[in-house]
Amino acid sequence: MSSEKADPRATIDLMHKADLPEIVAIEKVSFTSPWTAGMFAEELENKLAQCLVIRINYEGKSNVGAYIIFRLIADEAHLHNLAVKKEFKRNGLARNLMETMKNIAAQVGITARTLEVRESNKEAISLYLKCGFVVDHRQHFYYRRI
Repeated sequence: MSSEKADPRATIDLMHKADLPEIVAIEKVSFTSPWTAGMFAEELENKLAQCLVIRINYEGKSNVGAYIIFRLIADEAHLHNLAVKKEFKRNGLARNLMETMKNIAAQVGITARTLEVRESNKEAISLYLKCGFVVDHRQHFYYRRI
């Protein structure tokens, strides 16, 4: 056995169709109404969508650790989906992706960013507040109740 320590590396990359099995697995454990593989595939084909992943390279193997999908429309960047694999949470991956969204938008002159989030998703709301988002308004029954 090798006595070398593992050398984990994380990189932001474009999302690919080959990533969808890993992404759908993360999605299913992250949300009560998860997106399907077809929904992700549609975003990959949408010219307005920005689909990114953070790849965690560990011991010679690459895994999707987190992903983000947002669209640049008119004068705003709108977050559509963001999740982090359970074992990589609390390592700044989501915040890194949010910062990347902000930077990509700024490159084309967009400074406004929007999103919708369930009021019960306290973890996400905390992240969004740390990233400079503010509650603009509340829309009752936006999310379907199960």
